[in-house]
Parts: sequence; structure tokens; C-alpha cells
Amino acid sequence: MRIVVAGVMALAVAACGDKAQDNMAAADAKAANFTPPSVTSRLDYGGAISRRFRTLDRNGDDALTTDELPRANTRLTTLDRNGDGKITQIEYSEGLLARFDAMDLNHDGTVTSEEREAYRGGQRGAPTPVAPGP
Repeated sequence: MRIVVAGVMALAVAACGDKAQDNMAAADAKAANFTPPSVTSRLDYGGAISRRFRTLDRNGDDALTTDELPRANTRLTTLDRNGDGKITQIEYSEGLLARFDAMDLNHDGTVTSEEREAYRGGQRGAPTPVAPGP
């Protein structure tokens, strides 16, 4: 009888160990894919796009041409509103700020990581609240 009880106890302890290891593996996988939440204000975003424009404008003529863009087939070419083959700083800033405003789903002047993911996912409503972690 004692042997049977000891066997059952050993199996129970072993099963708990496997579950603990499974939980630890799941937690490790979740931690490896963790992206910290972020909040970007419109002002910060505007400064970043201004700096990016200056970096891309290698010849300093206050306009971007296709040879200054990161890739030949880029969405940035759609910012050329007048179709002259150049993207001025005004066209660049207004176009990218319009994108920021589209991502700002609750129109509070900031874009959170949840809003950014909702925008990228094609959702145009309010972002889904994220449950707090363990």
C-alpha cells in the first residue's frame, strides 16, 4: 500500500515539474517576443521626420529626388503632390504628419504602440486595450 501511495505521489510531483517547465518555456517565449509599449507625440514625430528629411537630402537642395530615396520603389514617391519628380520638405512633412494623424486613432496628439499596430492591421477604430501582463 505504501508503495502504491509513494508511486502516485511521485507521479504527481513529476507532473507538476513538467507543468512548471512548460510554464517557464511559455514565459520565456513571451519575453523573447516582447515589444515595450511606446508613445510618440506629434511634436516628437515632426522633429524626427525633419531630421530624416535632412539625412535623405544628400545634396542639400531642400528637395528629395528618386536617387536620394532609400529604395527606387518606395511609398515616399506618393508624397510628390505636384508631380515634378521632387519631394520638397513641405510635401514630405505634410504627407508624413497626415500619416501620423491617421494613426492617432483617438486624436489626442500622441500615437501609442497599440494605435500604431491597429493602424498597420487596417483597423480604423479605437485600439483594443491591452491586458496588463502577469
